[in-house]
Amino acid sequence: MERDIVIVGGCAAGMSAAAQARRVDPSGKITVFEKGGYISYAPCGIPYFVSGEVKRFEDLLLYTPEQFSQQRKVDVLVHHEVRKINVGERTVEVLDLREGREFKKSFTALLIATGAIPIIPPIPGTNLRGVFKVRDMEDALELKKFIEEEKPRKAVVAGGGYIGLEMATALRQIGMDVSLLEMREHILPNLDEEISSIIERECRDNGVELLLGESLLGLEGVGRVNQVHTSVRKINCDLAILALGVKPNVQLAKQAGIPLGITGAIRVRMNQETDIPGIYSAGDCCETKHIVSGKPYWFPLATLANKQGRIAGENMAGGRLLFPGTVGTQVMKVFNLEVAVAGFSEKEAKALGYETASATVRSSSNANYYPDSQAITTKMVMDVKTRRVLGVQMVGRKGVAKRIDAGAVALQAQMTVDEVAWLDLSYAPPFAPVWDALVHAGQSLRAKTI
Repeated sequence: MERDIVIVGGCAAGMSAAAQARRVDPSGKITVFEKGGYISYAPCGIPYFVSGEVKRFEDLLLYTPEQFSQQRKVDVLVHHEVRKINVGERTVEVLDLREGREFKKSFTALLIATGAIPIIPPIPGTNLRGVFKVRDMEDALELKKFIEEEKPRKAVVAGGGYIGLEMATALRQIGMDVSLLEMREHILPNLDEEISSIIERECRDNGVELLLGESLLGLEGVGRVNQVHTSVRKINCDLAILALGVKPNVQLAKQAGIPLGITGAIRVRMNQETDIPGIYSAGDCCETKHIVSGKPYWFPLATLANKQGRIAGENMAGGRLLFPGTVGTQVMKVFNLEVAVAGFSEKEAKALGYETASATVRSSSNANYYPDSQAITTKMVMDVKTRRVLGVQMVGRKGVAKRIDAGAVALQAQMTVDEVAWLDLSYAPPFAPVWDALVHAGQSLRAKTI
């Protein structure tokens, strides 16, 4: 029987799956349904489009639907929303959003790649003009148009996570006054204070007003936002960004009776198959295994979405690939800082029940005597019982992104602190000191705990 693969969602996971399925099965039928108007784009580039570092939104598009259809021989239907999955009869119910036409499409294998959706709190004013979420290309284009036409001068960014910080950076770079609101006591609350405090100082040095420990209560304005209410104060503004986090978009799966995992995302096996044979999930809507803890975890990361999509595509087309899991490696730019993490912070590890030890060290990006050598602060966390490294956090103006990858490899290999302390990492004055930051942290932590 000829395969008839249906993919719900046309971003990273969905299009990676479609491409891989076509490589494995050159003749089967593959159909992608995407609710929006764009596929295969780079949402992580949106802040750089807003700041002007990326000049054209087309530069964020890897493929148009027409290009993908022609080159991959995959039917790509944008503005088509899958409204229901009928597990028993192996069909999906689809609404053509442009024409209002509803129809059914059968499948032999199905991928749910519906991604994540922004968390919008039930507070007044979230629908006012000038209030934006930043999740997809439509959001980016609307925000860019608003800034160019309305020329707002004062922005409030609600949320001190990765998206909030990237947007605060972008808005400051185009000359706006920015207040960043975070309900917890520090920005990037998944990181430890030794690291987040450095990032907070960088934000303040670049003119961002940090309002920490304040909750968003509402937005106000007549037609257009002009004030944000927090648990402490009222802030005048003419632009507000809601960056309060995201959650897995699982409603379609939930309605179909496809089981969710303990994280609230879709539960999948290592081959990306759900508990329903022939139905797969990949990307921000499904959970995965954390290699450090061995437990289910949810990471809405583009790197994972692409990998999981490729695994799912291979297996839907008859392959047998398995996804080993993740250590949650992330890196971001905040003004002139590189911020990176792999594995767990110390507070996350303690919350999971580990007995931890840690060391925080200050190293340099290059030999100290080499021009433009910059400081790097590294915190390494270990499990006292096994001496395994549980996590690495880094922040600095240069060389952090390179080094976190070595930390990620150490975590994925489940190395101990004693092994990391003697890693044979590269050295030359223009690139690194003799004792690289990761090895320096390992040596310091080893010395504290032997």
